[in-house]
This record gives sequence, structure tokens and C-alpha cells, in this order.
Amino acid sequence: MVKKKKFSQDVLVNIIFHLIAVLMIIAVIYPLWFVIIASFSNPADVANGKVWLWPKTVDVRGYQKLFEQKQIWKSYWNTIIYTISGTLVALLVNITAGYAMSRKDLPGRKIINVFYLIPMFVGGGLIPTYLVVKQFGLLDNFLVMVVPFAVSTYNIIVARTFFQNSLPESLWEAAQIDGCSTIRYFVQFAVPLSKAVIAVVGLWTAVGLWNSWFNALIYLQNENLIPLQLLLRRILISNESLLGAATGTMAQELRQLSDMMKYASIVVSTLPIMALYPFLQKYFNQGVMIGAVKG
Repeated sequence: MVKKKKFSQDVLVNIIFHLIAVLMIIAVIYPLWFVIIASFSNPADVANGKVWLWPKTVDVRGYQKLFEQKQIWKSYWNTIIYTISGTLVALLVNITAGYAMSRKDLPGRKIINVFYLIPMFVGGGLIPTYLVVKQFGLLDNFLVMVVPFAVSTYNIIVARTFFQNSLPESLWEAAQIDGCSTIRYFVQFAVPLSKAVIAVVGLWTAVGLWNSWFNALIYLQNENLIPLQLLLRRILISNESLLGAATGTMAQELRQLSDMMKYASIVVSTLPIMALYPFLQKYFNQGVMIGAVKG
């Protein structure tokens, strides 16, 4: 009788936990779905609360007006290039630095640790950073979106913690006996065994680069180099300016068009990352656990 009661309690607890999980999934997914269907809906229907699960009236004017911008495809391409090249550079810098920091035989390891940790808490500020970038001749340069901000102390710590806790010291000792150098060990053993942390750091970096617009606003003036996010920001600000100068029926039409372009901009700017995330989700979860372990 006691066992039956305990079994019933376990089933009830499992049902409650599954319901909570379902509610949490809905709470996360529905806002994303709403933005997608709102981008294809008449803004009047969205404003009146008539759009819930699918568009009441399909309207693609937001996408049409957005893609009428001559520069959008160039900016889209720029963002793709910045994201891919910036992610590769960041992985090269942060993963190698994390591995070096994980080696107990690294000379001056504690001093280097402090050297990396200070910028994590104390920044130089915008003006000194701008002057440094200018001195290196990176203003209005493709490399300004890739090189100067590639180093991430947090990503280095995550990589260091992974190497310390996942690669046994006996593997390095066995490699040394076989005459393996440090660089060869890193390339042939450490990197292939570190797909999880590489995927995590790569995803974090790619998302940051894809969403980046502030660095472009400060360091880029060449219209042929601006990324998608900055262009979308300019379009939305321009629409708001036009809306402020309009009155009556024109103001209402501009408001509707502005709302449609906002939703379309969100979909266009987030779709590639949303499509990439499911393939790296398991590594992302592992990365969260990696970062929670102290090395």
C-alpha cells in the first residue's frame, strides 16, 4: 500500500514537472513565433490583438520595403564575412590562450592570469580605445570588426577550465614519451578532443559579432563596410523621423509600415543564428556547465 502511494506521488511529481517544462518552452517559443507571424500580418490586426497563432491577413509590405533598400544585401554580406572571419580569429586566439593557461608548467602563469583578468573588470574606455584603433590605422578598415576585440577573457577562462578538467595529464605524458612537441600535441590531440568548448566559444562569438552594431557605428564611415545591424538601425531611425513629421492619415500609414519593418528586421537579422543554434545546442549546454566549474 505504501509502495503504491509512493508510486502515485512520483507520477504526480513527474506530471507537474512536465507541465512546468511545457509552459517554459511555450514562454520561450511563442514570442519568437509571434514576431514571425506579426511580420507577415497587417499591423492593424496586430495592434487590435487579432493575431495569435497565425496571420489573419497576410501582408508582406514590411519585407518589400526592407528589401527595397539598395544596400541591404551588401550589408548582409558584410555581416556574414565579419561573423565568419571574426569567429575564426577569436577561436584561434582564445582557444590557444586557454590551452596555454591550462598548462601548469607555463612560465609566469600567475602573472599572465592577472594580465588577462584586469581588462575583464576594468576597461580603457571608448576614447582611449578609439585612439588606439586609429593609431593602428584600422579606422574604416575591414579588420576593425575582426581583430581588435577578438580577445575575450571569459572565453579564455572557459577554454582553460575545459582543458584542465577534460584532458588527462597522462595523455600529455604519453605524447611526450613518443616525442610529441607541445604544438603537435595541441593540434593533433587537444583540439580534436575539444569540440564542445570550440563549438561553445564559436557560438558565443558568432552571436556577438552578428548582433554587433556599436563598433561599426564608432569605427566605420564607409557605407560599403557597414554591417546589417547598423543598416537596420538607420532604417528604423529614419522611419521614426518621417513618422514624427507626418500627420493625419499619412502618419497612420507610416506607423503601420514602420511596425511591419520592425518585425521584418527582427526576422531577417536573427534567422541565420536561430537556424544555427539547434545544431550547437548540446555543446552550448555543455559550455554552461564548463563555465560553472572552477579551475
